[in-house]
Amino acid sequence: MSITKFAVAGATGRLGRHVVDVLTERGRQVVPMSRATGVDIITGEGLAEALTEVDVVVDVASWHASEQEAATEFFRTSARNLHEYGQKAGVARIVVASIIGVGKATAGFLAAKKAHEELLLSGPLPVRILRAAQFHEFVGQLLDWQQGDVAYIPALPAQLVACRTVAEELVDLALAPGDPAPGTPIPEIAGPRKETLTEAAALLGARRSIKVVGVDGADMPDAEIAAEGGFLPSPHAKLAGPTFGEWLDTQP
Repeated sequence: MSITKFAVAGATGRLGRHVVDVLTERGRQVVPMSRATGVDIITGEGLAEALTEVDVVVDVASWHASEQEAATEFFRTSARNLHEYGQKAGVARIVVASIIGVGKATAGFLAAKKAHEELLLSGPLPVRILRAAQFHEFVGQLLDWQQGDVAYIPALPAQLVACRTVAEELVDLALAPGDPAPGTPIPEIAGPRKETLTEAAALLGARRSIKVVGVDGADMPDAEIAAEGGFLPSPHAKLAGPTFGEWLDTQP
């Protein structure tokens, strides 16, 4: 089929803005879906109209907090609505961004994303999943959550990746012809360099005059799994730059 029209759920979010940019640069027709554009994937407001003649839905909408129950309910409702409204509109497939290692998660936001994958895969429309490493932009968020000139950041291993890089890979997946062979691993995208969140935060902290102190992160959901590298990319993952340091040098 010729894929020309995309709807992007979460189009004004951190990743969604990049997905819209990449699709537009590649000459695709894009329908941005967010409450800011009058489309609510939870209540269904504006959703039927937005999906008119859409070929593919790219789902990068996310819940704003880490509490597992609320996040799971958000993803349950959004998955149901995208399938229901998408099927009525004749959408060919849904492509969704997820998180590397999510299959191991037992608690918190990652467990909600695990449920999100399962809920989407159980619906009537074909679904393609891209699992991504934590974004470069997440490091600034970690610092923002703490006020003052000292920040305590978990010294957990990560392989941070740029949002723009994830968006490009997600669009490639959406446009790929045919369906993956049975048993094909879920594709993953990560950055080129393994580091700890503390190391990355220290680079950013130096620019903000914030002292970064590494902690074990034991109070985080699934911290033991994370410490053992459970959320690092698999051997089949695609690794792509820029590194966190290179990306930081491009930021204002």
